Amino acid sequence: EDKGYGEIKDFGSEDPIYANTAVAVAEAVASGEYDRGILICGTGLGVSIAANKVKGLMRHYFQTSTQQKARLSNDANIACMGAFTIGNKLREELTDAFLTNEFVPGCSSQPKVDAFRDYEAVHQK
Repeated sequence: EDKGYGEIKDFGSEDPIYANTAVAVAEAVASGEYDRGILICGTGLGVSIAANKVKGLMRHYFQTSTQQKARLSNDANIACMGAFTIGNKLREELTDAFLTNEFVPGCSSQPKVDAFRDYEAVHQK
């Protein structure tokens, strides 16, 4: 919030089954309650798998070179990162990139994003 990103809600980490928290965040984003979500577990993979079960998301699992592409090329609305695989400073940089970049409708990646959404509309219920 100090950086001007708007309202931030911490969904907590008290549930030992982190997939429950990941699904709660993903559902809040998919419903439009929140614009974007950020999930963190040991590697980022577990929360990514859990969030992937929620229809209506364009997820992305971050590595160091993909922070901007998640938004610019894939219209990602959930970022998943690893607490054990990247440091706090890099996680902060990735978060900033995720929250400050926007997908540009009509760009060269639009057909790809449309294909993701078309597939999801038909195959995920």
